[in-house]
Amino acid sequence: MKKIKASIKGVHGYVPDYVLTNAELETMVDTNDEWITSRTGIKERRILKGENAGASLMMVKAVQGLLEKTNTNPVDIDMVICCTSTPDLVFPATANIVGTQVGAVNAFGYDIQAACSGFLYGLVTGSQFIESGRFKKVLVIGGDKMSSIIDYKDRATCIIFGDGAGAVLLEGNEEDNGLIDFWLRSDGGGEPYLHMLAGGSRKPASHETVDKKEHFVYQDGKTVFKFAVTNMAYAAEQVMKRNELKAEDVAYLIPHQANKRIIDATAKSMGIEDEDKILMNIEKYGNTTNGTIPLLLWDFENKFKKGDNLILAAFGGGFTWGAAYLKWAY
Repeated sequence: MKKIKASIKGVHGYVPDYVLTNAELETMVDTNDEWITSRTGIKERRILKGENAGASLMMVKAVQGLLEKTNTNPVDIDMVICCTSTPDLVFPATANIVGTQVGAVNAFGYDIQAACSGFLYGLVTGSQFIESGRFKKVLVIGGDKMSSIIDYKDRATCIIFGDGAGAVLLEGNEEDNGLIDFWLRSDGGGEPYLHMLAGGSRKPASHETVDKKEHFVYQDGKTVFKFAVTNMAYAAEQVMKRNELKAEDVAYLIPHQANKRIIDATAKSMGIEDEDKILMNIEKYGNTTNGTIPLLLWDFENKFKKGDNLILAAFGGGFTWGAAYLKWAY
């Protein structure tokens, strides 16, 4: 009996209607379109508006679209993994909220918080449940409402992040397609360089934390850039080396959309020179953290052919990073 591989059977995404352009940001902070574009590759990002509109709203819409396009009955879903840094609430888990709203009444679920690497971690985690034979259908969702934790007077961060969500359906198959290999790492020594100080049990919300703006993202850009370039590239290289893949064997690089310069440096380190193989949508969505990889798969789904070798790579606060090698299954 052949080993079961976990494969992506469908992908769908959702981004809010409101578009925050570089031109509008010029009216909010000391910046300009040329400066933002040359350093990040971002031209615009989507922002979720509305009262009581949390990250789950975008996730539910992404999952509903996914279930419809794959003709999947939500009662057949066994598990829901929600990857987010901006959950609706501290508890219950956003996965539970989403699962109930989409009708996945027979599933259990939980959240994964690994910053921008979360979706990659979730994809690997969900795949283990499929490969064990325990479950047949697993939803892995990645999404964030980053606008809820961004200071729009801080030009170092407000130009980068946007809101969005994407989801994939994992199922098993006995072909050679699906998740082949992965390489994941984390290092808590990165905490000083990319974090949100308050809101957790170490420093609960207070008048002081709010006044000090400690509920917003802080990023030391130069340090994060250096670590991201080095580690995203190294993770991708390790996966390629272990599976004897050369640059010409890779159909597409699916990188976390943090910064165009980071993406370009990662591709160069992998030996990928063909720009058509380096997928990017950062110019229109910015960095949606957990949403970047599933949104990328959604945007470029029509490019993929069954059996294509895809390398997924991510880097996030914490620090967290990793890469995965999968063969496209449809």
